[in-house]
Amino acid sequence: MYYSRTIEKKINSIKKEYASIAIYGARQVGKSTVVDHIFGEDITSVTLDDLSERALANDNPRLFLESHPWPIIIYEIQKGTPLLEQIKIKIDDEKKNCLKENRNVPLMYILTGSNQFELQKAVAESIAGRVAILTMSSLANNEIENIEGNIFNPNIDIVRKKYKRINPKKLYKTRAELFEKIFRGGMPEYIDKNLDRATFFNSYIKTYMERDVMKLISIDKERDFLRFLEYMALRTAQQINYDDIARNVGIDARTVKSWISILVTSGIAITLEPYARNLSDRVTKMEKFYFLDTGLCAYLCKWPNAEMLEKGVMNGAFYETYAISEIVKSYMNAGEDYRQYLYYYRDKDKKEADLIIEGPDCIYPIEIKKGINTVSSNFNFKFLEKYGKTVMKGLLIDSREDLFPINEDNWYLPIYMIGL
Repeated sequence: MYYSRTIEKKINSIKKEYASIAIYGARQVGKSTVVDHIFGEDITSVTLDDLSERALANDNPRLFLESHPWPIIIYEIQKGTPLLEQIKIKIDDEKKNCLKENRNVPLMYILTGSNQFELQKAVAESIAGRVAILTMSSLANNEIENIEGNIFNPNIDIVRKKYKRINPKKLYKTRAELFEKIFRGGMPEYIDKNLDRATFFNSYIKTYMERDVMKLISIDKERDFLRFLEYMALRTAQQINYDDIARNVGIDARTVKSWISILVTSGIAITLEPYARNLSDRVTKMEKFYFLDTGLCAYLCKWPNAEMLEKGVMNGAFYETYAISEIVKSYMNAGEDYRQYLYYYRDKDKKEADLIIEGPDCIYPIEIKKGINTVSSNFNFKFLEKYGKTVMKGLLIDSREDLFPINEDNWYLPIYMIGL
C-alpha cells in the first residue's frame, strides 16, 4: 500500500524551480518510495547500494554521470559524495546554456540519502545554493489516516475554521486507541505489512548502527552507544542534562553532546531550545529532547504493548513526544525548518509552556496534557508577557473530542487536529 505523503505537495511545487532536489531522512521513512512515486515513470534511477555503481561513482564520478545522463534519480547519494562536485559542474554548465537560450533551468538531479552527517557536509562543500533540501520523517498521523495535511497553525481563528470543516467523531480516538498509535509509531513498512515488532525494530537498530553510527564512533564504543540510545529513549520529553546522562551511561559529557548530535542529524530525534528572547538569567538554557518516532522509542524502552505504555510511568512523556513530533513533522512536510519557530519555556519559578511557536511579532503558547481533566478557568500564559511580544490565544492539547474554550484567552485543542 502506498501512503500519500504531505511532502509531495512541496516537492511538486519546487521541482520546476531547482536544478537539484536532495531529500534527507532517517532510514526506512519512505524517501525512495516517494521519489519513485513522483518521478519514477519519467526519470530513470540508480542506487549506490549497488557495489559496481558505487565503485564507479567514487573512482570516476565524471564517467558515472556520463553513463547516467540527467535527469537522473540517485539513491543513497552519501555513498558516492565525489559525485557532488561533478553534479555542480553539470548544473553550472546547464545554467549557462539556459541563460544563453533564455529558458529555465530544468530539474536535473534528484538525490536521496540517509546518513546526513556525510551528506550535509558534502552538499555544503559542493552544491550549496544549487539544491533544494527537504527532510522526511516517518508517517504523520494524517498520512496514516489518509487525510490532507498542512503545517500546524496555532492561530485559534484558523483552528476554528478547520474544525467547522471536519467531522470530529470520525477523527476522535479514545485514549487507548491513541496509545496504540503511539506504541506503533509511523515507520511505513512496519505499519503497512504489520511486521513482527521485535524483528523489525531490532533489524532497524542493527542497520542504523552498522551503516550510520559506526562510521562516526570508534568500534570499541558500540555497546556504549547502544546503551546511550536506550537511555535517551527513557529520557524523551525531558531536558538534556549532559552531566546526568554521562554519569548514568558511563561516558563523558562531551561524548553525550556529540552522540545527541548524531541522533538529531540522523533523523532519530529532535531537540527544542528554550525560549529566550531578551535572555534573562531566570530562563533555563537546557535543550529538550524528543524521539521523532514513538514506535522506535517505545521499543527501545522495552514497553511490551500499548496498554502497559498507557498505564505506565512514562505515559505523559510519550503523549507529549507524540504531540511534539506530529507538529515537527508538519513543519518538515511543508519544507520548513522547525528550529526557527518552535521552542519550549520553563523558568526557575516553575512557570512553563511545553511549546512556544514564534511568529514575526507574537508568540503562541501551548500546553500538552494526556487526559481530559478540566483546568482552572484562571489558566493563562501571562508570565510570557514580559518578553514584549504579543501573547496570542493559548492552546491546551489533550485527548478530548471537541474544540472548546477554557476562557477568553485559551482553548482546548483535540490532539487529532495537529497537522490537519
